[in-house]
Formats: sequence, C-alpha cells, structure tokens
Amino acid sequence: MDTFTNTSRPLANYHSTVWGYHFLSYTPHLTEITSQEKVELDELKVLTRKMLVETPEDSEQKLVLIDTIQRLGVAYHFHNEIETSLQNIFDASQENENIDDNLHVVSLRFRLVRQQGHHMSSDVFKQFTYQDGKFKEPLTNDVQGLLSLYDAAHMRVHEEEILEEALSFATTHLESIAASNLSNNSLKVQVIEALSQPIRKTLPRVGARKYIPIYENYDARDDLLLKFAKLDFNTLQKLHQRELSELTRWWKDLDFANKYPYARDRLVECYFWILGVYFEPQYSRARKMMTKVLKITSIIDDTYDAYATFDELVPFTDAIQRWDINVIDSIPSYLKPVYLALLDIYDEMEQVLAKECKLERVCYAKYEMKKLVRAYFKEAQWLNADYTPKYEEHVENALVTSAYMMASTTSLVGMEEFISRENFEWLKNEPLIVRSASLINRAMDDIVGHEFEQEREHVASTFECYMNEYGVSKQEAYSKFQKEITNGWKDINKEFFRPTEVPTFVLERVLNFARVMDTLYKNEDGYTNSKGKVKNMISSLLVESIQI
Repeated sequence: MDTFTNTSRPLANYHSTVWGYHFLSYTPHLTEITSQEKVELDELKVLTRKMLVETPEDSEQKLVLIDTIQRLGVAYHFHNEIETSLQNIFDASQENENIDDNLHVVSLRFRLVRQQGHHMSSDVFKQFTYQDGKFKEPLTNDVQGLLSLYDAAHMRVHEEEILEEALSFATTHLESIAASNLSNNSLKVQVIEALSQPIRKTLPRVGARKYIPIYENYDARDDLLLKFAKLDFNTLQKLHQRELSELTRWWKDLDFANKYPYARDRLVECYFWILGVYFEPQYSRARKMMTKVLKITSIIDDTYDAYATFDELVPFTDAIQRWDINVIDSIPSYLKPVYLALLDIYDEMEQVLAKECKLERVCYAKYEMKKLVRAYFKEAQWLNADYTPKYEEHVENALVTSAYMMASTTSLVGMEEFISRENFEWLKNEPLIVRSASLINRAMDDIVGHEFEQEREHVASTFECYMNEYGVSKQEAYSKFQKEITNGWKDINKEFFRPTEVPTFVLERVLNFARVMDTLYKNEDGYTNSKGKVKNMISSLLVESIQI
C-alpha cells in the first residue's frame, strides 16, 4: 500500500491483537443450550421469584435477598418484583420514624433504594455519628456494617457532608482490615474487592463473575439461588460467544487488521466494552450494532490521532459530513474501505429499523457520528496550526472526542423498547448525565494516557492544557482531574433521582458507559494495552464457564 510510505506520520506503535480470530470457533452448534438446561433454568427462576415475593417487605431478609439477586447478576429476570418491593420499602421508610440501629441494614436499605432512584435522605446515618459529625468509634469493629456503609456512600450527591465523612471513615478502616489477618477470609476478599471497585462503579456482569464464588463460600448461602446464578451465567455466556463469533466473522471479512496496521486491533475489547453497557439477552441486536460502530470509531480515532496527515483528513472529514457514497473518490485510497464500512453499518441499521418504523433513530446516530468526527478534526486543526487551546476550549471539544455523546445515543438505536423523539432530542442537547460520563471518560483517559500521547506528534491533552494555563504541577493537575471524576459520579447519581427526564433504561446505558471507564482505565489504559487485567476479565466473562 503506497500510502504508508514516504510521509512522516505520528505512529503510535500499538501492540497487535490479543485474541486474533479466536471466537470464530464458537459456532452455533457449540454454543447451543440444551432443552434440559432450559427446563432447569425455568424451574429455578420460578422458585427464586416465589422466594422473592414471599419474603416480607419489612424484613432484613428481603433487603439481603434483593442485594444478593442483584449481585449474582440475575436481577434482570425480576425487574418488576424488585421495583415494587423497593418502592414499598422506600414508602415505609418515609412514613415510619422507627430507627433501625443496625449499620449494615440502614446502609443496605439506603443503597438499594437510591439505586432505584428514590431520594432517601442521608440523615438516616446521623444516629451513627457524634455531635461533631464524626462516625462513632465502636462501629470500626463491624466489618459488614463498614462494607455496607462504604458502598452506600458511593450513592452520594453534592452537599452531602455526612456521606463524605462516611466514605472517609469506612475507607480508612476497611484499608486497615484489608492489611490485617482477618479470620473471615470471605469477608476479607469482599473488602479488598470493594476498595478496588465499589458496587456503584462495578459492571453488573463483571460483578456477578466475582461475586458468585464469594457467595458460594458463605455458610448462609442459598444453594438454589447459587445454582440459578451459575446456570444463568453460563447460558448467557453462550449467547455472548455466539454474538462475538458473528462479529469476528464480520471483522475478518473486512480484513482491517491488515488494511489499517497503524490502528488498534481490538474487536474483542470493543465487544467487552459494549457487553458492559448491556448484557441482557433482549439486547443482542443492539450489542452487535453498537460493537460495529465502536470498532469503526476506534479506527477513525486512530486515523486522526496516530496516522493521517492533515491534507488527508480534510477531504475525509468532509466526506463523513456529507455521508454519501458518491463522494468516495475525493478521499485518499487507503481510507476508502473504512468509509465504506462506516456507511454500510448505518445502512444495515436502517434496513432493520425501517421495518419497525424507527428510522429516525439512525438519523440521530448519524448526527452524533458527524459531530464526533468534527471534534476529531478540530484537534487535527489545532495540531496543524501549532495552536494550544485554552483549557475550557479544549474541555468542550474533549467531551465530544471522548465519544460518549455519540455512544449514549447510538446504544439506544437497536434496543427493543419504545424510545420517543423527545428522548433523543434530550440526549442531543448534551444533558448533565452524558456530559458527566464524558468527563469521567476524558479525565480517566488523560490521566493514564497523556504521557504516551506526547511521545509522538500530538495535540496537547486536556491535562497539558490545564498545567500550561494555570502553571500547576503534574500532581496538582492530577488532583484536579480526580476531583472532576468524583463530581461526575455525584452528578450521575443525582440524575437518577425520580422523577427522571427520560426512562431509567436510557440513564442506565450512560451509567454503564461510565462504569466501563472505571473498569478499563483505572491505573492504566486497558483498551490500548489489553494484554493484562482486561485479557483476564474477558477470559472470565467470555471464555471460562462457571463450574456448576
């Protein structure tokens, strides 16, 4: 390919794919669910529902059961039952001033109810504090209570001092427990897991894979529930393997690993990303659509960021804005395959959704993709002009290049639910929750990636812009960005309070996109450098089944 020679290019030298075409081997025959497995799964589901409905609403057992069902990854089967129960539990807590003095129960109730969007007051924790607002010292001996308090505190919004204090108190004491010789090993494992990632920031599927073996070691476990969770996990895993096999075939047929050797070859990682956004069986179509979009976006991103010259990007950007096969001859020959693939993906979406009278969804998706590409091009213009933007100017553009505005809208395209035009308009106007998730994405990415990017010719990152403009050290910039991430999570929590402006399932997609960042980008860029912890996570979710 002559285009790859004779030009000085800002190459990034990404490592090659970890997975290759491994998932082609997961054929429909290999991933079939037997009729016996289906029957057993249905029976266990009926028994679990019965247990859930019959456990009294006002009991500690009900709270623990709902929490267990959620953490084992099977709550999606009982959406309505859990919704009704938590509504009743919240209503009862508002009417009844009968104070429960068990830290674990109060914290668990608070977290479950807030997760559901009910605005329970954080004043419920006042009984556990002294006059000066500090938490009572004897609580340090209640490990289960501290764990629950820690997870509850991650549901905080702005101006909740008592929850700031709770988080600080719980974290300090849990860290010393993690370093100690706690006799209860199962509890110690939970403490270490929680400190690594609280429930609020954990992807449901990743959390379930970790929690199933923890629950299995409980003396008080329910074996029926445990078996249901394991069977359900393995059944879903087979569906996910089938989807990934189809996507691998699509990717192999495009031959982009060879056509774009400068780009990150990360199909499986893209699928893992989208699996974080929705894992449930009814979203199979949406997952496949969104994985294709994310993979092509990744190539386009790397083209702007780590390969193409400015003169090549001008016609390429224009062609995407026009979105017309007839302009293909105006772009460099090496970019024609990716341009064609981009148009094909959206054409495919249109063909499917036209049958359901949902074509306008694809219009919103195209609008967001064009907007994203314009933002990529703006960075290329800055670099070409040797211009360092002001921090605020850079942030506004960087929120778009994080790709989460595009992804939040596009993730809804293939979903089965009714989604109104007003919901798409709301997303188009960059609501707080989408800006917050985008900010978490950009800040976490910049913290772990800015030095790698500066090793080649690259526009200054948000990180550098902040340091340059305010004359601060790297450590001060790091602290500023960590605070932005914390505030972003508070804003996300606030946006879930009822009444919400859009259906909760729309907000959940955005929440899960933020969770993916916390999973992939904490301490390292796990998407770019996917040989370590991300490879292990993918194996545990998509390769290794759970022993029944």
